[in-house]
Amino acid sequence: MAISTKPTGAEPPAGGEPYPRPTVSRPAGTKPTAMPAVAEPAPAQDWPAPAQDWPAPAQDRIVLSRVTKTFPNVGTPALDKVDLAIPRGSFFTVIGPSGAGKSTLLRVLAGLAKPDAGEVSIFGEPPAEASRRKHLGWVPQSPALLPWRSVLDNVRLPLQVNRRAPCQPRDPERILALLGLGEALDRLPAQLSGGMRQRVAIARAFAFAPAVLLMDEPFGALDEMTREHVAHLLLELWQAERPTVVFVTHSVSEAVVLSDQVSVMGKGKLSEPVDIALPRPRPEGIEDTEAFHGLQRELRAQLREAFAAPGD
Repeated sequence: MAISTKPTGAEPPAGGEPYPRPTVSRPAGTKPTAMPAVAEPAPAQDWPAPAQDWPAPAQDRIVLSRVTKTFPNVGTPALDKVDLAIPRGSFFTVIGPSGAGKSTLLRVLAGLAKPDAGEVSIFGEPPAEASRRKHLGWVPQSPALLPWRSVLDNVRLPLQVNRRAPCQPRDPERILALLGLGEALDRLPAQLSGGMRQRVAIARAFAFAPAVLLMDEPFGALDEMTREHVAHLLLELWQAERPTVVFVTHSVSEAVVLSDQVSVMGKGKLSEPVDIALPRPRPEGIEDTEAFHGLQRELRAQLREAFAAPGD
C-alpha cells in the first residue's frame, strides 16, 4: 500500500441515557409511509489516505527469523541466519558492499526467492501471499518502463493487473504531479531523462498504495545532483503515504537522509540497526549538521568491518 470517513452521531446527554426516539403523529387509520433510503455520504476525497491502515494486519512488523539462503557453487551464504524486525510505517535501509546479500534479502521479502531455512512474515502473511494481494511494491535498479506506453499509462499498469486483488489505488496524475512530472503525462520513456524515468518507476510503485515498498538501489544510475533531488521527492511522497520501505543503497549519506533505521550487511549478516535520530520532516541543511556527520561516521565504521564481503 482506509480511515473511516463516516460521520459520527451526536453525543448522548449527560448520564449516558440515549436520546428518546422521535415520534410522528398521523391521522387515525393511515399506514406509516416508508421513509426513503438515505444514501451513505460519499467518502472524503482527501488524498492520500494512509496505505498502512489496510488490511488489518496480524501484526505490525515485517519479521525475518534465522533466515538463510545459499546458492549453488558459492561457499558463503547470501543470507546467514538473518534476524530482523521492521516496524510498520518505517523507512528501513540496508547498506553494504557488492555481493553482501542486500538484493537477495529484498528478493526473499518479495517472495521471489525462497529461503533454505528460517521464516519470513510480512505483517503476519508469507511473502507470496502478500505479493498476490498487492501488499508489496517493487522499485528495481532499472526503471523497466514499457517503451510504447506513455508516462501516465506506465503508472496505471499495476492497476490493470490482478484486478481482483484488494487495493486502494491512488490517482496516478496526482502522484506524478507530486514527483514533478505533471507536465510529462503523455511523453514516452525515450523522451525522458534518467531521473525522470526513475521517478515514473517510483510513481508506478505508489499507484496501488502497497503496504510495503521494496527499493533496490533505485538511484544507483543517477548523477549525484539528480539522485539527491529524486531522493528528497521520494521522502516527501513517503511522508504523505507512509508505507513501510525497505531500501537498499551504497550511499551512506542517502541512507541517513532517508531512513529511520539503517543496518550494514556483510557476508550475509546484518548488523544491529542504527537509529537515525533526526527530525522529520528533514529540515533544510540537515546534511551540514554535526548529528548528521556523526551518524555517517558510525555507519562508515561498520562498513569498513563488512567490506571483506565477497564480490558479485
